[in-house]
Amino acid sequence: MTIDPSAVKIRTLIFDLDGTISDPFEGISKSVNYALGELGYETVDPEQVRPMIGPPLTEIFAFLIGDVPEGHMQLLVDKYRERYASIGYRENLIYDGIPETIAALSTAGYRLGICTSKRADYATSIVKMFGLSTHFRFISGGDVGVHKSEQLEELVANGVDARTAAMIGDRHIDIEAAKSNGIMSVGVDWGFGADEELNLAAPDYRVRSPRELLDLFE
Repeated sequence: MTIDPSAVKIRTLIFDLDGTISDPFEGISKSVNYALGELGYETVDPEQVRPMIGPPLTEIFAFLIGDVPEGHMQLLVDKYRERYASIGYRENLIYDGIPETIAALSTAGYRLGICTSKRADYATSIVKMFGLSTHFRFISGGDVGVHKSEQLEELVANGVDARTAAMIGDRHIDIEAAKSNGIMSVGVDWGFGADEELNLAAPDYRVRSPRELLDLFE
């Protein structure tokens, strides 16, 4: 542990969405298979999708079917979004304890935000579906070719103080993005990141439950 949240007076908490606030497995895996089937590829066992939840869509498809021409990759992404925008996002399940934790942190005066690889409009719809939108001051969404470190860099450029912010996520990309921007990192154990993955990423803190997350910042 290298950063003490009480010593540096953390004021802004930036949450990843998939695997941190909600479990998107059903919606993502079904939308991936929809895109593959629509474009003539063999569908996959949904469990093959699980280890890739968190990174951008292009990385998911590349992992499953290998390199494809850039234009064809965009077709896969578009087909995925065709289903996800109408059905997939509604298949998210919020993790136990997350609504209470977010509400408590918001009430305690923290400025809460989201930084996710999925598009901002989808993230906004999910947050609204769970009745959490009043707690979040900003939502940073990604797109094809956008890295999470770039999203955090933009947030810092637009007023988030890296010295008093923490990034909370379940995958190595969350931790690495935080470190590259001088932001405290918190890894959560209930998402899609394997234990070894988070150990290698070496977040400043690890928490096993939303309750522990609340304890860390109370």
